[in-house]
Amino acid sequence: MIDGVSWVGIQTQRFAEACRFFEEVFGLRGGSAAVDFAEFECPNGDVVEVFGPRSGHPAHQFARSPVVVGFSVGDIESARRRLERSGVTLLGDVARDPEGGAAWQHFRGPDGLVFELNHYGGR
Repeated sequence: MIDGVSWVGIQTQRFAEACRFFEEVFGLRGGSAAVDFAEFECPNGDVVEVFGPRSGHPAHQFARSPVVVGFSVGDIESARRRLERSGVTLLGDVARDPEGGAAWQHFRGPDGLVFELNHYGGR
């Protein structure tokens, strides 16, 4: 079901410093995409997203941890159904990028931590 780890979301109160860290220290491409939100791409295409205090992320996303890991799947609907059949608590519905291609589903792991499935159309 899982193809790999393809996304990491990080909530921080020090948004500008975190962005500089990922750009200058790690050398990742990307940057601010909206207020208190930035997306950085790793050379292999994996994504690191940084969420500041005014980013507007879903309340459940960072409720238990300031770091959320996304697991890549080839078919998000099938993976979602598998989680549901297994009794995993899903948080909301599948969210989709309005420009197409990306879709994600948040869920709770056994200890209550939030994770997500994600699918990138071209990947």
